[in-house]
Amino acid sequence: MIKFEEFKDVCQQSIEMIEAAGLLLTPEDKKKITAADFGLNHIKKEGVQILTMFQTDRIAGKILVLLPNQTEPEHWHPTVGNDPGKEEVIRAISGELYFYIPGENNMTQGFIVDGKEDCYTMRNEVVLNPGDQLVLPAGTKHWFQAGKKGAVMYSFSTTVTDLMDQFTDQNIVRDTIIEQEPSNSTY
Repeated sequence: MIKFEEFKDVCQQSIEMIEAAGLLLTPEDKKKITAADFGLNHIKKEGVQILTMFQTDRIAGKILVLLPNQTEPEHWHPTVGNDPGKEEVIRAISGELYFYIPGENNMTQGFIVDGKEDCYTMRNEVVLNPGDQLVLPAGTKHWFQAGKKGAVMYSFSTTVTDLMDQFTDQNIVRDTIIEQEPSNSTY
C-alpha cells in the first residue's frame, strides 16, 4: 500500500518532469496521472508513474516517468486469449534511461535493486538517450531504470493488458492500493 501523501508527491514530481521535458499537459491530463508501486511499498525505489494519453481496443499511448534511480521491475507481456501479447515501443523524451532485455550481460550504467539479484535477470543494457527508441516484441522479458536525473518516455503499444503482466519478483501485486486521503474533519 502506498500512502496518499507519497502517491500525491510522486505524481506531482512526475508532472513537473513531463513539463520540464517540454510536453504540454492539460488540467485533465494532470488529474489522470497515476503511480504503480507493485505492492512493494517503496515506490521511489521500485515503481513507475503513468499518464495514459489514449487507449482503444487496439492501441494505447502513455507517458511513463521514472524518478531519479527509480526502477520498473522485470516483467513481460504474455499471450492473453487469442492476443499474442502486448507489443510496445518506448521512445525516450528526457533524462537517463537504461533498458534491460535478453542478451549478453553488458550492464555498466544501471544497478540491481539491493537484495533483488534473482528478480532482475535481464542484464543486456540498452541506453536510451532522448529521441532513441526501443521495440519490445510481445513476451520479451524486460525492466528499466532511470539514472540520477530521472527519465520521461513515451510508450506506444498494442492492446493494453497491463493487469495480466507477469513479473519475475513473486512478491509483486499489480494493483496499486492507495491509502485513503486523510480526512480534514474535526472531532
